[in-house]
Amino acid sequence: MFANSWSEHRASLIAVVVLVIGLLLSTVVASENEQAVVLRLGEPVRVINKFKPNQDYGQTGAGISLRIPFFEQLTRIDKRVLSLDMQPQQVTSSDQRRLDVDAYARFRIIDPVKMVRTAGTTEKVQEQLQPIMNSVLRQELGKRTFQAMLTAERGQAMKNIREALDRQARQYGAQVIDVRIKRADLPIGTPLDSAFTRMQAEREQEATAIRAKGERDAQIIQAGAQARAAQIYAVSFGKDPSFYDFYRAMQSYTTTFADPASKASSTIILSPDNDYLRQFRGK
Repeated sequence: MFANSWSEHRASLIAVVVLVIGLLLSTVVASENEQAVVLRLGEPVRVINKFKPNQDYGQTGAGISLRIPFFEQLTRIDKRVLSLDMQPQQVTSSDQRRLDVDAYARFRIIDPVKMVRTAGTTEKVQEQLQPIMNSVLRQELGKRTFQAMLTAERGQAMKNIREALDRQARQYGAQVIDVRIKRADLPIGTPLDSAFTRMQAEREQEATAIRAKGERDAQIIQAGAQARAAQIYAVSFGKDPSFYDFYRAMQSYTTTFADPASKASSTIILSPDNDYLRQFRGK
C-alpha cells in the first residue's frame, strides 16, 4: 500500500522538494548593519539595503530578498563606520623636527557597487587607503612646525588631511568621516630632552618678561597714587595749617613712642614744658 502511494505521489513530492530547495537557494537575508551587492555573472546588478544618509533604523530595506540561484551571487559589505589605523611612522616637520606620529581614520562605504568594481572587499579598501593616508599626513604635517601641532592650528591640519583622504577614498566608493592624530611626539632620547630644555628656557624667559612688565606697571601705578595722595594732603593741610601741625606731631609721637617695628625698650625723659610735647598740653 505504501509502495503504491509513493508511486502515485512521487512526482508531486519530488516537485515540492525541488521547489523548497529552489526557494531556499533564492532567498537571502540582509541584516541592518550590512549592504549586499548582487552580482549576475560577475557584474553588479543591484544593491540590497544600500546606505542612505539620515535614514531611520529599520527603514533601510534590510530583511529577506530574492535572487536567481547559481546565476546571482552576493557580496556582503559592512554598513557601519569602519576604522583605518595608520602604522606609527616618523614625519619631518617644516622646522626639521622628526616626529613620531600615530593616527587613525573613520570611514564607511557609501557606494558599494563602485567599491566592488574597484577593490572587491572592504579589506582591500583599507589596504588601498593605508598608503594614501600616510602620504597625505606626511605632506600636511611637513608644512607645519612642531609647535604648531600644539596649538589650535592642529585642528585645521586634521581638516585638510580628512578632505584630501576623502577625495581619494571616493574613488573606492568610501567616505572618510574623521581623521585624528593619537600622538605626535619627538622621538625618545636626546632630541626630546633638548626640545624640553629649550621649551623650558623659552617659558622662563617669557615669565621673566611678564614679571618685569608687572613690576614696571606696579611702580607706575604706585607713583601715580603717591602723587595723588600728596596733592590731596597738600590741599587739605593748606586749608587748616594747625591741623597739619597736629597731624605731623601725631605721626612723630607714633614713631617715637609706639613704633611696633622697634622691639628694643627705651626711656625718654622730657620736661613737661618741652615744646615737643605741646600737643599733650592742648590749647
